Amino acid sequence: MDNQLPPRKAPNFCSIRYGLALFLQFSNVVIISQRACINLTMIAMVNSTEPHGLSNTSTKELQDNIKNPVYNWSPEIQGIILSSIFYGVLIAQIPAGYLSGIYSIKKMTGFALFFSSLFTLLIPLAAEFGEIWVIVCRILQGLFQGIAFTTQQVIWVKWAPPLEQGRLTTLSISGLLLGPCVVMLLTGFISDSLGWPMVFYIFGACGCALTLFWFILFYEDPNDHPCISISEKEYITSSLAHQDRSSTSSLPIKAMLKSLPLWVISLCNFAMFWTNSILSLYTPMFINYKFHVNVRENGLLSSLPNLFAWIFSILAGHMSDTLQSRNIFSLLTIRKLFTSLGLLLPALFSLCLLYPSSSFYSIIIFLILASASGSFALGGILINALDIAPRYYGFLKGVTNLVGMTGALISTTLTGMILSQASESSWLKIFSLMSSLNVISLIFYIIFAKAEIQDWAKERQTTYL
Repeated sequence: MDNQLPPRKAPNFCSIRYGLALFLQFSNVVIISQRACINLTMIAMVNSTEPHGLSNTSTKELQDNIKNPVYNWSPEIQGIILSSIFYGVLIAQIPAGYLSGIYSIKKMTGFALFFSSLFTLLIPLAAEFGEIWVIVCRILQGLFQGIAFTTQQVIWVKWAPPLEQGRLTTLSISGLLLGPCVVMLLTGFISDSLGWPMVFYIFGACGCALTLFWFILFYEDPNDHPCISISEKEYITSSLAHQDRSSTSSLPIKAMLKSLPLWVISLCNFAMFWTNSILSLYTPMFINYKFHVNVRENGLLSSLPNLFAWIFSILAGHMSDTLQSRNIFSLLTIRKLFTSLGLLLPALFSLCLLYPSSSFYSIIIFLILASASGSFALGGILINALDIAPRYYGFLKGVTNLVGMTGALISTTLTGMILSQASESSWLKIFSLMSSLNVISLIFYIIFAKAEIQDWAKERQTTYL
């Protein structure tokens, strides 16, 4: 890949492309908040103290239940409601990736954001009709969120100069890491003050407002944007002039299946999602296991790893682009370096959590470092598919996201099964398995990873399925 810097470089932060990255970051904060807020509102939505089948409403509690309706959902139903959104996300990945190379990114992303927000607004009403309708809303919500996550990354095929791919991509995607922190801080306050339904109404309304701004402000091609400066437009177009980024409806499936670089990207995505799902979903449980703190303190402590993961993700993008622009390392070395940091460091810091003599502060520091250091992978495997096949980037992101989310589902299920055994060695098994998977995946990545456009991804292609 030709990564030479054009003679004139447009300003960074006061530019349309960075404004677009910040807009996408805020959109991702809202989307992930729509997904995760039910994790906390479920506490207020469910009356876990009453036996199954009894009424939840007494005369004394009637007035409060108007603002905070309470439902008698079993733990099994609660688990299905919480996990159902991931099935929608999984279903959307490959179709969204394939269609993003054919249809308008603006329309696909915009309508996906709108319908995700719409089904968020409908959840309180759906709860009144029964848990099955909440599950349906969550699956459909996940379907459109999966479309939005996949299609928005294809935007950078036309908007990101090669030497800024890392920082622009990580800046936009970092909203997925900041979102859980926002949920932890805001959802409890809104629920206590206004009632849990207002949580869904507020996040849903924010998404609808963002949809309106999206259709007004976003343009798929820098050449069509009415407000972009001439210097920035020339910088972007000249940077991408020698790269084949045209889309095509034909996919070289056989060649993709034989591509070892693509396989190792998928394998590392599996390991990365496996690790991130454990560290994000089970951090509150681990804190409670270690210190038995109350819910409010647990929520505050659990938000810290997400906050630092967001900060580290932005730093990772800037660091990878700086190393590339100054020719300190080759692009392949940069991808391997950041992937190594993003997989090895979380494994190391997670194992440090198991030392019996660890103090309260050391446990919290290791939790923060385990989550935050995983963000280095965003400067490696996250955008490696753009290096090897920019023409098929949308489809490849759908494939690698599908593999990664499969790892997340397996890890959360398996972790729950291990913890249900109530063994003293449960967390040792969880973190040891996670660390082993990270190391094995990284070994294959170091051996087989590439950072140049593959033959099957070039314009001349004769082998199609």
